[in-house]
Amino acid sequence: MKDDLQGAILQRDKETYAIVPRTPVGIVTAEVLEKLAAVIRKYDIPITKITSGQRFALVGIQENEIEQIWKELGLDIGRATELCLHYVQACPGTAVCRFGVQDSLGLGSELEKDFLGVDFPAKIKIGVSGCPMCCAESLLRDVGIFGKKKGWTVTFGGNAGRRPRIADVVGEDLSKDEAVKLVNKCLDYYNDNARKKERTSRFMNRTGFEALQEYLAQ
Repeated sequence: MKDDLQGAILQRDKETYAIVPRTPVGIVTAEVLEKLAAVIRKYDIPITKITSGQRFALVGIQENEIEQIWKELGLDIGRATELCLHYVQACPGTAVCRFGVQDSLGLGSELEKDFLGVDFPAKIKIGVSGCPMCCAESLLRDVGIFGKKKGWTVTFGGNAGRRPRIADVVGEDLSKDEAVKLVNKCLDYYNDNARKKERTSRFMNRTGFEALQEYLAQ
C-alpha cells in the first residue's frame, strides 16, 4: 500500500478503497456524524457500513479522493489490517443501561488510550461489557472484560472467527486499576512470546493456559 493511501483498504474490484475512521468505544458526536454525512454526499460514497467493532466503514472510494476525504473528516484512522489494537468494543454499561453494574464505557475508553499505537504480534480486539450478559462479546475477544457487582472479570484468548474460542478467565472481582494492570500483564506476556500474526486464541492453544497462569502468578 502506498504511503499516501495509509488507512485505505483496496476492495475486491481492485479499483476502489474503503476507509475506517476511528470512533473510540463506538461513541460519535453530532459533529462527527455531520462530517461523515457531508463526505458521503460530496464524494458519492456508495456504501457506509457499521462494522462489528462499532466503527463506520466508508466503502467505494476512488484512489484520488482518499487524501482529501481524510482531511475533510479530520478523524484518526481506525486500524483494520495492521498488527496493533484495532478497536475497543464497549456496551453502554452504567451510563444508560438498566442492567449495567460497571462503567464499561469509561474503562473501555481508558484501555483504548493505553494501547492506541502499540505494536503487537497480531491484531488485538478488546471487548468491555458492563454486566455478565457480555453485550460487547467479551468472551470472544482477544482481551475481554465484563462487570459483576463485586468488580471486573478479565478474560484472555477469545476469538469469534473461523475457529472460535471462548476466552480463559484470568481474574475476577477486580477493581478498575487491578483489571487494567492484569490486562497489561497478559498483553506483555503475549508480546514477548507470540509468533508474528499469531492471534491470542491460537497462542493460547499452542502455549496453554497453565503457562499464562504461571506467568501471572510471578
